[in-house]
Amino acid sequence: MTRVVHPIEAESYRILRSRVDLTHLPPLTRAVTERVVHASADLAYVTELVCDETALAGGLAALRAGAPIVTDVWMVAAGITRAGREIVCPVAEPAAAELAAATGLTRSAAAVRIALDRVGPGAVWVVGCAPTALEELITLDAAPALVVGLPVGFVGAAESKAALRASGLPAVSNVGEKGGSAVAAAALNALLYQEETP
Repeated sequence: MTRVVHPIEAESYRILRSRVDLTHLPPLTRAVTERVVHASADLAYVTELVCDETALAGGLAALRAGAPIVTDVWMVAAGITRAGREIVCPVAEPAAAELAAATGLTRSAAAVRIALDRVGPGAVWVVGCAPTALEELITLDAAPALVVGLPVGFVGAAESKAALRASGLPAVSNVGEKGGSAVAAAALNALLYQEETP
């Protein structure tokens, strides 16, 4: 993806790099870490993010091959640089509310089931809001190319991310309760910005 970097973004990265040296990190891990720190202005993510270079490379390869992107909420989708891609996010659809009512799932978890029916295996999943969406994804046979699991909250967020790391799925997560839509979108954008780089 060819993009023009705004001077404010360039200055933000200059400041970030003056405060912390991430040159020791593998390239995709560094890109994701810098983008998340840039989006949050929170240097704690440098030590709290859990990235796996092989998983990131697999996610990047899937994106280059046109893998669908699924988000748990539209706030995450709104932050993703689309580059002509459709993003699947059925959480606001009546079917998600109906499935939630019928099963006792949250709407976010119900939306994961609906999205999986649409995209099948090999999708890139981005969860930045709902721990229950991440929990549901882990229980399904989704075979994701990558899971960006960065939900936020005091109830279930840290636990759902620990479960993601324990699941063996290819993933990016962080340790603790913080996360959120902007952070999750930033992590994916870091890969999208690498998409055209050989």
